[in-house]
Amino acid sequence: MKITQRFVFAIVLLLCWCPAVRAVSIVYDGFECLNIANPDDPTPQGTPAQSRFEVIEEVGEGIYRLSVTGGIPRVVGNSAAICIDSVTALGFSGIPAIDGVPQALTSGHATAYFSGRDLIIVVNAMVTDLSQRREPLSAFSTSNIFAYTYTLILELNTQASQFMLKKIIRNRGYTQTSGSTNSFTPFFETVLPFFNSGLSDRPVILTPASEIVFRLE
Repeated sequence: MKITQRFVFAIVLLLCWCPAVRAVSIVYDGFECLNIANPDDPTPQGTPAQSRFEVIEEVGEGIYRLSVTGGIPRVVGNSAAICIDSVTALGFSGIPAIDGVPQALTSGHATAYFSGRDLIIVVNAMVTDLSQRREPLSAFSTSNIFAYTYTLILELNTQASQFMLKKIIRNRGYTQTSGSTNSFTPFFETVLPFFNSGLSDRPVILTPASEIVFRLE
């Protein structure tokens, strides 16, 4: 394919990402994670799953709002195993007066930038282990709550109409509160913006050891 033809194809594809023209999705087919709550276990189970990002709004200047369903591919170290993570990628949401306890989400939102070749997607999720408790003498503690941010970096293959996942940048923050109404200090707050492998460490940069391809629909 000539350079000019490739350029025209990229421009046409970029225009197709406008929801005023038609809904456009990128889709990866895989399997659910065997250990859904552990982001460091990429072992798949036999249940088919699909990671789907769909354009819901064009913001302008190459920026788009997306819906995400099914989760995102879980990449760990140099492992060639890949599964689709539906928990730490989508997370929980809840308002006590409406939902009672937080509920696991089946879909969420993401933000993307598309340059015509590189596609960058940012996904945020809040995850709780619902371990809140009250103990004797008015002692209490909230659930362990983790804030996940995923930045997916994909590259367009114009000949195949596919996006290849090149990198994932993953960060996990953490917060938890405990205390007692009988204490001089009523509660203690733990707030860690970075809590990936240890205290105050850095976000993890992940490179898939096996090919992860999203097809355009």
